Amino acid sequence: MNSVIPLPPEATPIVVSAMYKFVGLPDYEALRAPLLTVCKKHAIKGTILLAREGINGTVSGTHDAITALLAHFQKDPRLADIQPKYSFAAEPAFHRMKVRLKQEIVTMGQPDIDPQGSVGTYVKPQDWNALITRDDTLVIDTRNAYEVAIGTFDGAVDPKTDSFRAFPAWIDNYLAQLEEKPKNIAMFCTGGIRCEKSTAYLVGQGYENIFHLEGGILKYLETVDEADSKWDGDCFVFDERVSVRHGLAEGDYVMCHACRMPLSAEEKLLNSYEPGVACVHCIDTRSEADRTRFRERQKQIKLAAARGETHIGEK
Repeated sequence: MNSVIPLPPEATPIVVSAMYKFVGLPDYEALRAPLLTVCKKHAIKGTILLAREGINGTVSGTHDAITALLAHFQKDPRLADIQPKYSFAAEPAFHRMKVRLKQEIVTMGQPDIDPQGSVGTYVKPQDWNALITRDDTLVIDTRNAYEVAIGTFDGAVDPKTDSFRAFPAWIDNYLAQLEEKPKNIAMFCTGGIRCEKSTAYLVGQGYENIFHLEGGILKYLETVDEADSKWDGDCFVFDERVSVRHGLAEGDYVMCHACRMPLSAEEKLLNSYEPGVACVHCIDTRSEADRTRFRERQKQIKLAAARGETHIGEK
């Protein structure tokens, strides 16, 4: 098997596996049912997206469960060399298992680009610092504003976008306004998938010296020693851990289950914060009817927990 799961740290028996691959899957619809069966059989939770352009997902399960999932991929030559990235948690990182059929495995809305054909130059995590600290390198964070808000690389430009679909228009406008064109453009994202498309987009526009961080922020935090790091803050992840730090240790952020924004310890102390109901980011955007509904949901979650049951997710 091409990817060997490392031994988990003590008391963290759950493996969180993030994976993607751009590869032609004309029969992607037929792949859904067998994949979902394998995941349910082994109590794997998370979300996997299937599209004509490939596969993308993050799941969690026991060591044996994730090994079984990789064995399933090994049966398809197109997916046999998929390279997951691993981190660990004490509890499942998701509540449900979903396998969804999509038009794109990461939505950019640019049907003419082909990450399989032409992308930027990959930069190993151990070589990333040397590139982004050069005076002639423009460093761009391709993630959304709420992700950038809790952590990014020193000196990186924040596009302040709400969705990846907005990134092409932003980058076109930003580069057009620069008085001096950068010699190098270095881009990064959480696990690498958004950079596959963003660099492919720029290469297609005729730009040269386009680079992206191989394995994304997650691989950098796993590989580069904190003492040598150019990363500042936490990395947002799309699961119950909310954020991770160097060594992929779980961060201190929590999720506001009303608006899905990450909250720091300081934001949890504000009067606007009510667990499961409201936070500083959504207190002025939700109606009282919404908050009443959220309070009832939170009440049912607590009652289920008191009974030793799970209110959210499959039973």
